Amino acid sequence: MPSAPRIPPTVVLRDPGHLLAFGLGLGLAPVAPGTFGTLLGIPVALGLAWLGQIGAIVGTVFLFGAGVFLCDRSARRLGVDDHPGIVWDEVVGYAIAVLFLPQDWQWWLAAFVLFRALDILKPWPIREIDHSLRGGLGTMLDDAVAGLFTGLALSLARFVLLDR
Repeated sequence: MPSAPRIPPTVVLRDPGHLLAFGLGLGLAPVAPGTFGTLLGIPVALGLAWLGQIGAIVGTVFLFGAGVFLCDRSARRLGVDDHPGIVWDEVVGYAIAVLFLPQDWQWWLAAFVLFRALDILKPWPIREIDHSLRGGLGTMLDDAVAGLFTGLALSLARFVLLDR
């Protein structure tokens, strides 16, 4: 698989759309840009949680929709579908992962680790989504599903371990 072309930081930092798609520049990290993008998901998810449960759900749906547009726009303008530096999908995927978890650092750390593992390993159906859909929707949807699976797995673990 050929590596994605290096994007000069000035291209990202001078364009508001690229800046958001690249996670405020975190996607420019020379290694593990997705992990750095997921780090931005923590304060974003905290901000969403401040809105209450319904507000967090509405906000997450809005951020997903905005991400479809932002990621598609950046990918087209850069000429690279789903460039590794485009990390808005990780930001929103992590926000989805913690949406129904307690606001407790242990649960959020577990979500971070499991979400990154699912995003990197891409088990079925995440891999299928990643390979079959293109554009902004394809970029966003595989991470949204990874976030959903993370949240479901940890919610099940919480139920089994604590709520019996």
